[in-house]
Amino acid sequence: MSTFKVHILGCYAAAPGSFKNPTAQVLEMRNHLFLIDCGEGTQVALRRNKIKFSRIKHIFISHLHGDHFFGLMGVITTFSLLKRSAPLTIYGPKGIKEICLLQLKLSQGFTSYPLHFREIGAKTPTVILDDDKVTVTTIPLNHRIYANGFHFQEKPGERKLDINTCLNLEIDKAYYKKLKQGGDARLEDGTIIKNEEVTFPPEPAKSYAYCSDTAYKPEIATQITSVTAIYHESTFLESHAKLCKPTGHSTAAQAASIAKLAGAQHLILGHYSTRYRDLEMFEKEAAPIFKNVHLADDGKTFEF
Repeated sequence: MSTFKVHILGCYAAAPGSFKNPTAQVLEMRNHLFLIDCGEGTQVALRRNKIKFSRIKHIFISHLHGDHFFGLMGVITTFSLLKRSAPLTIYGPKGIKEICLLQLKLSQGFTSYPLHFREIGAKTPTVILDDDKVTVTTIPLNHRIYANGFHFQEKPGERKLDINTCLNLEIDKAYYKKLKQGGDARLEDGTIIKNEEVTFPPEPAKSYAYCSDTAYKPEIATQITSVTAIYHESTFLESHAKLCKPTGHSTAAQAASIAKLAGAQHLILGHYSTRYRDLEMFEKEAAPIFKNVHLADDGKTFEF
């Protein structure tokens, strides 16, 4: 069965605390390990969560506020200290390349591996990664500065053989790969066996939407319709809703509304303001609007 995991390395807003890390998470999907945002202390959190540095080949930075990327240079440097040789690609807003290369230049640093940048400036959804397993598309957000979320979508897997029917029809094994890829088979007498007669549909492809930081933006829902899981920032409770507009953030109830509009299966809340001591209040405000609510917390892993 196809599953994916979300490892929460940090999920609190603004400055880090003793036990509250700023935003960073790792998504495991189709053998990829994607690092999404990279707040201060991310590499320590990676070690604490026993995530292999060498498997991270793509890093996605949503925007250039420090609580989302101040840990990036530490990660880049440590990869070199570990003698990494595999390429690393960093996706982020225009300016992320200049920031990283300037720090490397002034510290007379270097990387032991090819370091690539894919800078983003579009204000409409844009495909930034597309391979044989996963597609990643930007989700334009509504924050104080240019910001994007990211929509990770699995590509459909191969069809599954009905092996007993294949054997009964004496289909040559040379056709098995073609059948898994959706093709038909031909018997020795020339009879065409249609694919649907001897295969089962693949498992439904799963998807994950990462949305932090943003003010309430219903348009997000139309892009991520039927998403398996959405992580949506919930910086404030309704008692502080008046702060959303000037800061470019959302409440837990607004995050739940986005999940409901999108027809999502699951909602993960995060990016909490550190003014709140009781995270259960976030779930309490979101649950009446959307049923499957989960609370992110540092060190927590979700599997879907």
